[in-house]
Amino acid sequence: MKICISYPPLGTVHHPTLGQNRQFQWFHNPSFIYPMVPAWAATMLKESGHDVIWNDCIAMRWSPEQFWEFILREQPDLIALETKTPVVKMHWEIIKRLKADMPKAIVVLFGDHVTALPEESMSLCPVDYVLTGGDYDFLLVNLIEHLETGIPLEPGIWHRRYGATESTGEFALDHDLDVLPQIDRELTRWQLYGEHLFIENPNTYTMAGRDCWYSKCTFCSWTTLYPRFRVRSVGLVLDEIGHLIQRYGVKEIFDDTGTFPGGAWLERFCDGMIQRGYSQKLRISCNERMGSLSRDQYELMAKAGFRLLKFGLESANQETLDRLRKGTTVQEIVNSCRMAKEAGLTVHLTTMVGYPWETKDDARRTVDLARKLLGEGSADMLQATIVIPYPGTPLFDEARNNHWLLTTDWSRFDMSGPVLASPIPEKEIRRLTQGLYRAFLSPRFLGRTIVSIRSIDDLKFIARAGKAVLGHLKDFALRR
Repeated sequence: MKICISYPPLGTVHHPTLGQNRQFQWFHNPSFIYPMVPAWAATMLKESGHDVIWNDCIAMRWSPEQFWEFILREQPDLIALETKTPVVKMHWEIIKRLKADMPKAIVVLFGDHVTALPEESMSLCPVDYVLTGGDYDFLLVNLIEHLETGIPLEPGIWHRRYGATESTGEFALDHDLDVLPQIDRELTRWQLYGEHLFIENPNTYTMAGRDCWYSKCTFCSWTTLYPRFRVRSVGLVLDEIGHLIQRYGVKEIFDDTGTFPGGAWLERFCDGMIQRGYSQKLRISCNERMGSLSRDQYELMAKAGFRLLKFGLESANQETLDRLRKGTTVQEIVNSCRMAKEAGLTVHLTTMVGYPWETKDDARRTVDLARKLLGEGSADMLQATIVIPYPGTPLFDEARNNHWLLTTDWSRFDMSGPVLASPIPEKEIRRLTQGLYRAFLSPRFLGRTIVSIRSIDDLKFIARAGKAVLGHLKDFALRR
């Protein structure tokens, strides 16, 4: 069977953050995260003997005309698309045209939005199958085996039968991640992907677990996909890193697990990096959780080759942290940043503004804390966003129950402006978001950054980061 895993172009000037993203935003300066789970799907299908096409038109920066010319020429038997809330309406229109131009082709949707609302897409576009949950690599393989041999469909798949929509039941995250193969990086065009966070080249991504071992934050759309955490074996992740070093000469990776595994797993992994000598050949960055690691563990991570940790600060108000079920305190945020920096690690913060219960003074406290951490050298980078309640999350349910939703036009959930009622006017929310990025422009931060330059790679990294900051200031410009 000829199978196309595709991210069609959306015909916009700005770049959508779609593949492997927990939040969505249109970017002036694009960065493309390697979509690991679809890449595993492509690899497993190729190993099963199928003709697999990797067609990420967003990362390739194709025009709609290029996509349609390509897809009509290739005539795949099945086309699988990942979607998210802000672009699902665009994908419905693409699917309508696909089914009109290639009526025999099977079209499959997957992602967090259709996991939360599978019946919506089944009713509003002629999609053939919707895969729910986060193991859509395993489910896609199962679906194709079902189409070829008639084996039963696994739980979590929506389909059509005799003109009606049916489901195989609630998805089950019971797949063994240790059976996953080494991703075919050539097939999935790994060199297309990367972010301004990387310093070294070549660089790429890994994913040790699915997805966050804490998995309680009310705003995170991937808790919809992965309500239960699973992790790959330490030895297999180390083998993958060795493979990336030896075959591709990779010098830096970002592990995109929602929260990198901790405890004994983390310590075995760090020991393995040191014992195998990988810590001298490669740098690692990852998502980490405030208040979850000791000073000794931060120091061990630094010895094992870790370079950057991405922390979710979210808010400097304890009431907000509690309502989001972050399970951390403002003081733990400060302590975690300081301990990580003292261990020699780079600290990247993520923050949000526009909570329905926060006043301007509350939001200003978040801006002030971020500026303080950047100014004193306890943090190095920052990412600011507007709060968006994605369908399927507890925050969305809370917003609906409290009549906070300003709209259910999914295209408005793109972070171009708030969709939640707030005591803070929209223009002020956007100013506050820009204010977080302007923290990079303070004389104290700029001076410390200049003094920290030690190599041409540092200079290139700072230039890329500066370009990204200017892009984010445009992303949150006051005009929609």
